[in-house]
Amino acid sequence: MSLRIVVADDHTIVLEGLRALLSTVDGYELVEVTRTGEEAVRAAVSVRPDVLIMDIQMPGIGGIDATRQITKAAPDVAILMLTMFDDDESVFAAMRAGALGYVLKGASPETMIRAIAAVAGGEAIFSSGVARRALTYLTTPHADERAFPALTAREREVLEMIASGMSNTAIATRLGLADSTVSNHISSIFAKLQVATRAEAIVKARDAGL
Repeated sequence: MSLRIVVADDHTIVLEGLRALLSTVDGYELVEVTRTGEEAVRAAVSVRPDVLIMDIQMPGIGGIDATRQITKAAPDVAILMLTMFDDDESVFAAMRAGALGYVLKGASPETMIRAIAAVAGGEAIFSSGVARRALTYLTTPHADERAFPALTAREREVLEMIASGMSNTAIATRLGLADSTVSNHISSIFAKLQVATRAEAIVKARDAGL
C-alpha cells in the first residue's frame, strides 16, 4: 500500500525536487502539491494524505497556522516541516502546532526519506542541527511561563519577540504570518497587559524575564 504524500511549498524548485525524489522511492506517492497555507489545510482535510510536508513561510496563513488547523481538523495527517528556518521560535512553534518532524531544506535525500517514513509511523524526528537546538532549549532555564497567564501561546511568542526588539514585519516573517495578523496579536497583548505603547509592553515583558 502506497504512502500518500502532499507537499505544501510555494517554491517551484522545492516542489520539483521533492517530486523527483519521491518518484524514486517505491511505495511513496505524491498525490497533491499546494502553495499556500489555506490550500494545505484544504488538501489535508479533503485528500487525507498519510504525510503532509509543510513549509513554514508561505502565502496566506503560513505553515505554522496551517499546521495548527490541520492538527484539529485532520489529526490523522502527519505533518513534517521542511524549512530554511532553524531558530528556536520557529522550531518550537511548529512543535506546539502539532508537527511531528522538522527537517531543514538542504537535508540529504536519505534524511528526507527517513523523516517521511518516521512521521508516517507516528514518530517525532528532527534533523541533527534542529535536534541539538531542541536539546539546548530543553536544558536551558527560561522565563517563568506563569507570567501573563491571560496570553495565548502565540501571543506569548509575539511578546517575547517584541521584547527582543523585533519589528512587526520581522515577527510576521519569523512566524510565517501576515502583518495584519501580527498587528491583531499585538493589540490583544496590549489590552491584556493594560499598556498603551510598545515600550510599556517591553518593560513589562523584561521585568517578567522574557
